[in-house]
Amino acid sequence: MSIHNHCRQAAAACCFMLLASGPAMAQSDSRQSSAPDLAAKSMENANKRVEAAIPVVHELQADTRMQPLLQQAKGMLIIPSYGRAALGIGAQGGGGLLLVRRPDGSWSGPAFYNLGGLTLGLQAGAEGGPIVMVLNNDKAVNAVMKKNNFSLNAAAGLTVVNWRKMAQGTVGIGDVVAWSATKGLFGDVVAVGLSDIRFNQHLTDAFYGRTLSPKDFATGNIDDPRAAPLQQALSEASAMSK
Repeated sequence: MSIHNHCRQAAAACCFMLLASGPAMAQSDSRQSSAPDLAAKSMENANKRVEAAIPVVHELQADTRMQPLLQQAKGMLIIPSYGRAALGIGAQGGGGLLLVRRPDGSWSGPAFYNLGGLTLGLQAGAEGGPIVMVLNNDKAVNAVMKKNNFSLNAAAGLTVVNWRKMAQGTVGIGDVVAWSATKGLFGDVVAVGLSDIRFNQHLTDAFYGRTLSPKDFATGNIDDPRAAPLQQALSEASAMSK
């Protein structure tokens, strides 16, 4: 066989190897580029959730009937927008932020959670909207800080009270008070429940740039400058009257 033929065969073999390896290389490049994209998207979603919680706190603060409760609160689960599709059927309800109160009255940075369904008290045709679960005592805080998945309901050993009934003087404050500015969201029942609340590891890690667990937030020492406006809003809402 001539040298010329050998060269042509070698060139053909090289072309075949390049073509065969092309998809694998492209797939590898895609995986490498998708990781930063996913991290950036998680960071964006985390920032949006923190920003969305601030006007909810302002709305809560404007409700004068909640003021005495906010002054004594030990923690808050803020849900900027609870999805209408999840009302009463146990479907995915959206995302929430859990903050705990420090001994000096200030608030920790937020831990991120995904939410399941509201299981009691919903009126037919109720719209979704913002919800705040006010944790009134250490028992409630400990219940949510011990594991990555929890519920706020009677099955978890917690009394979760409809804030409208509490404001009417019908019942006491219980372990948790469920508040919403959306009319009819909790119906006319005394007790409500929020089930299947799951720690969102991806958003929490993306926001703080390190791996954290719910127990890390129990001390109240977790902070990030981007959460400062939300923490300040909560501090103002829960400040003791002078």
